[in-house]
Amino acid sequence: MSRISLSNHLRGVLILLPWLVWLCVVDFILSALLLLKPVFPAPVYHASSALAYSVWNWIQAIFTRFNGARIVVTTSSTLPPGESVIVIANHIAWSDFWLIQEVAKRNGMLGYCRWFAKQELRWVPFLGWGLWAMGMPLVSRQWTRDRKEMERVFGGVVKRRWPIWLIAYSEGSRYSAKTYQNTTNWCQSQDPPIPVPRNTLYPRTRGFVTSVRELRSSSIRAVYDFTIAYSRDGHFMAAPEFWESIAVDVNKAGYKFYVHVDRFPLEDLPEGDEHLAEWLKKRWVRKDERLERLKRKLEAGELDVDLKD
Repeated sequence: MSRISLSNHLRGVLILLPWLVWLCVVDFILSALLLLKPVFPAPVYHASSALAYSVWNWIQAIFTRFNGARIVVTTSSTLPPGESVIVIANHIAWSDFWLIQEVAKRNGMLGYCRWFAKQELRWVPFLGWGLWAMGMPLVSRQWTRDRKEMERVFGGVVKRRWPIWLIAYSEGSRYSAKTYQNTTNWCQSQDPPIPVPRNTLYPRTRGFVTSVRELRSSSIRAVYDFTIAYSRDGHFMAAPEFWESIAVDVNKAGYKFYVHVDRFPLEDLPEGDEHLAEWLKKRWVRKDERLERLKRKLEAGELDVDLKD
């Protein structure tokens, strides 16, 4: 993270404090709604989505309006407004949330974003209870243990056709020197060795396969594959940390944010767990190639760049 001046720290506090107060109020309301969820599941789902929208739209405005974030969004095809989807994405920094939420907002689905989160959050007073009330999937990443949790989350989507953006970072961890080395070691240890990606981690397939398998006959219509990237003054993958994205005018600091979305109708995805896993791995190869092209453009000094082919 770049050095942040005292004035920017104060600016960040003043910007964030009202939002934090509202977040506490919303968490309290959501925790109360949790008591009503067994009796009124649909009203609680939609009420919690409206409350979530108020929280996420506010923090999104801080990033894009107050701090001038320039988000370059490209797509391979039209993204139908209000469409329920499974979202998969590479994971680089906290700012990934802002980029995914920007596309969700443009498509009228910001309040219906549901992120895979750690199971332990369920027991955190108010915050965790609020996530539970909203229908966030709270998982341990051991899918045999998580079956009940997935059934809980998927129940409303399958039986009641609730709108949703079900969002997962398929790599499981943020990209860093350490996690990339782990990916490199794992790829080289396979028999035969797997080609090592240049700009991503190797994707974990089980969560994706389970989600697609269970949600084929639901309100879900497509898979959106997000490719996320950053630059700062032409330097590839320089992303702001959370506090910097709140306290600093990121546009004046030289940051650019890139998102490319590929849409795949759910009925076009292959059948069978092994075929779905291979499909995801191929998407990550394609994602790595796309990121490599952006990297080369930035290194060549091109200024007006994006993630399109």
